[in-house]
Amino acid sequence: MRIPLNILLALLISVTAYSQKEKKKNDRDAIKSMCGCYEVTFNFAETFNYSTDSLYKPSKTKVDKGLEWAELVTDENDKISIQHLLQVGNPVEPQIVKHWRQDWLFENTDLYSYNANNTWTFSKQPTSKVKGQWTQKVFQVDDSPRYEGSATWVHVDGKSYWENKADAPLPRREYTTRSDYNVTVRNNRQEITDYGWLHDQNNMKVIREAGKDDVILAKEKGYNTYVKVDDSKCAAATKWWKENTDKWILVRKKWDDVYGRNQDLSLEEKVDNKVLYKYLFDDAYNEQVEIDNVIESFVKK
Repeated sequence: MRIPLNILLALLISVTAYSQKEKKKNDRDAIKSMCGCYEVTFNFAETFNYSTDSLYKPSKTKVDKGLEWAELVTDENDKISIQHLLQVGNPVEPQIVKHWRQDWLFENTDLYSYNANNTWTFSKQPTSKVKGQWTQKVFQVDDSPRYEGSATWVHVDGKSYWENKADAPLPRREYTTRSDYNVTVRNNRQEITDYGWLHDQNNMKVIREAGKDDVILAKEKGYNTYVKVDDSKCAAATKWWKENTDKWILVRKKWDDVYGRNQDLSLEEKVDNKVLYKYLFDDAYNEQVEIDNVIESFVKK
């Protein structure tokens, strides 16, 4: 008995649609599994340098540990947002530090790519290029941009991971001690593991000047492990977020307005000799108008 062609096509379309739906569910489950309380170990080591300066000093190997709470801020079909909070110091009375944020957007076409010197270039990607992909947008502690890139989550042989290459500003551990390069080219791999998740990095320290080819000054290995622990260990961080979440909704609202302009973005390093996060971390900035004005003052016209 021969099955009519139209029925075969209908079955094929149905199976494909189911497969895509199941794939997206696996993607979302992997992303959301990064939420919760983690004992984090940050490992960074400069591996190779290509400097011609005989006095060149590589960055010291850095190993830090801490508790980190990853809060699920947004859980929509095509968007997941996770806010990270560091819990440091005396376990009895820990200090909470608002850390980085990662947003994941499905089949997103709007990208802000870091160029250099606190500037990002806006581009519109064709829908065919981002089909089935997730954009990871990474933000600073003040919710200003860091870096972003689009790639496909892979689920194979019991592994779930996402890999991407993106240009980024220098991380805090570097810009506080280095001024001999101005771009970090990040090769990121985020993998879900049996203990939690892994942020594996192979980075390049790059000197970028207009009209010239990039110069690779050095390479760096990053290996950050997030070991899942009971959520109760991060009780102080969850309490802090509940008390402060309304303010950061206002901050994100203003940044959404800035990003929604869909144009190249250039930010001031300081205004009145003060960096942005020091304004926003001040309890004096709690109202929408105050927050809008201070963020806008950092946006170069």
